[in-house]
Amino acid sequence: MARFIDISVPIHTGMTYYPGDAAVKVEPGKQISSGDVANLSVINMGSHTGTHVDAPHHFIDGEGTVDRLSLDALIGAVRVLDLGDVKGNITRDDLVAAGAEGAERVILKTSNSELWARDDFERGYVFLTDGGADYLVEQGVKLVGNDYLSIEEYHSETHYVHGTLLRAGIIILEGVDLGKVEPGDYQLVCLPLRIKDGDGAPARAILMEG
Repeated sequence: MARFIDISVPIHTGMTYYPGDAAVKVEPGKQISSGDVANLSVINMGSHTGTHVDAPHHFIDGEGTVDRLSLDALIGAVRVLDLGDVKGNITRDDLVAAGAEGAERVILKTSNSELWARDDFERGYVFLTDGGADYLVEQGVKLVGNDYLSIEEYHSETHYVHGTLLRAGIIILEGVDLGKVEPGDYQLVCLPLRIKDGDGAPARAILMEG
């Protein structure tokens, strides 16, 4: 029997968000307890909140938007790579050693998943290097995911990693929680909200094994 693992982080008021993005607020708009006929929430957040997908339009103006992303890239075989011992940044050599070669989609499991327990944003998260991004392009992967709010170094001056991956048509899945996921091969179902002309969108991401 198949086993499903939800690797999405819950969206809630006060959750960690990338500095400069909108703070997350989930508030009651209507409440049965106040005499309304139904409960209805009002949600305020950025398009790159929590577990989310980056579309090319995020860093390349006028390029592909999130509502036009290929479902073929978002659903299918994925390899969760064990990079838990990597400190600071993930290099080409790290990806090779972790077994990225031949994978259609990869998700980078690092020590970042431990950061979800913190209330404040951690600037010293593990990130993908320029050379690592080049390697994934060379490998022809369809999607790359990571376990914090950005795949790239905090406040990168060049945004080389994002630009390189997105120009190559590689979808970026950021902000997954891999704390309870073992490295290995799975099936991925990742469905971002279909926001018209969007640069990105929150997503529900599920791994399936068995």
